[in-house]
Amino acid sequence: MAAVTNTIENVRAVIMSAHNSSTAREKVGFYNSWAENYEQDVSVLDYRAPTLAAECISSHFSGDPKAVAVLDVACGTGLVAKQMKKCGFGHFVGIDGSKCMLELARDTGLYLELKQSILGDEPLPIQSDSFDVVVIVGALSVGQVPVCVVRELCKSAKPGGYICMTTRGNRGNLEYKAMLESELKQMEKEGLWTCVKVTEVEEWERGVSEQEDGYISGAVYLYKKQ
Repeated sequence: MAAVTNTIENVRAVIMSAHNSSTAREKVGFYNSWAENYEQDVSVLDYRAPTLAAECISSHFSGDPKAVAVLDVACGTGLVAKQMKKCGFGHFVGIDGSKCMLELARDTGLYLELKQSILGDEPLPIQSDSFDVVVIVGALSVGQVPVCVVRELCKSAKPGGYICMTTRGNRGNLEYKAMLESELKQMEKEGLWTCVKVTEVEEWERGVSEQEDGYISGAVYLYKKQ
């Protein structure tokens, strides 16, 4: 059984060790090793992104949430699906690169289907125009998932469907955040989707680097496919 890492110092050390993983396969190996303690550790960080994303989607979705299909990209252990379930959503398909994370997601009993895929290295194993809601929380950040993946998220949604994305606003992620926002706006210019809401959040989660004292900021982006 993995050692319990229930202090902020230990959690920071675990997360910073991920920076030693340079390739996508190495990142997956890190998440496989972290899976058992993942939910406990992000709780120590007061990780609010899954709740914020679920609430954002729920507040703008006008249909019957029980009747729609949700694609949970980079689903991890299922934190987003758990929060969306509280908002009435019930049909989830999950994708993640980590086999161990997917096993824990399967244990939640929330997913109709789970698929293993390394985002950015492989196309999403999903048919186009398939989902009423597509959500990705936590993975759109420097050293994780490339910005270009957002085009695949858009393709996966049905016309009129919602795509919800999040990213961090800490100093080390500012360049990535700017690139992400540029791509989101470019896709809007291309007529692929329209921006519904952007929510900037000051207290996103507790920072993990030495330069981050206290909480870092973050953002939730909600778009509607044309």
